[in-house]
Parts: sequence; C-alpha cells; structure tokens
Amino acid sequence: MPIYKLLLVIIQLLACATLMVVIILQSGKNSGLSSLSGKADTYLSKNKQKSRDARLALATKWVAGMFLVLTVVLNLI
Repeated sequence: MPIYKLLLVIIQLLACATLMVVIILQSGKNSGLSSLSGKADTYLSKNKQKSRDARLALATKWVAGMFLVLTVVLNLI
C-alpha cells in the first residue's frame, strides 16, 4: 500500500472517530426521559445549550463532508 493511501486511510479513520464523538455529544431534540426528573431549564441554560448545539451541528457538517470526500477519493484510487 502506497504511503499516501495509508495516510488518507488514517485521516479517514480519525474523521470517522471525530464524527462519532461529535454526534454523540449533541443533545436530542426532545427531552425524552429527562422530562421525568422535574428539572426546569432556565433561559440562560437553554441559550447556552443552543450555542453549543449549533457549534456541534456545524462541526458535524464539516467532518461529515470531509469524511465523504475522503471516502470518494479513496474509492477512486
């Protein structure tokens, strides 16, 4: 295996691991079982969560795009 292909495979594996972590860190759109605890979200915590979720959503798009491009390049090589 040529060194450039090995390097691309390693970068793709890192992108895959990063994509999984970023997706897992995102909060769900519905409250699910957390609504049973009785905790009320304050206005500030909701805004802080939205900005964090917005950054994670943006990171998901970039990493997923990089993963897609690497997959196509590796498939063509």
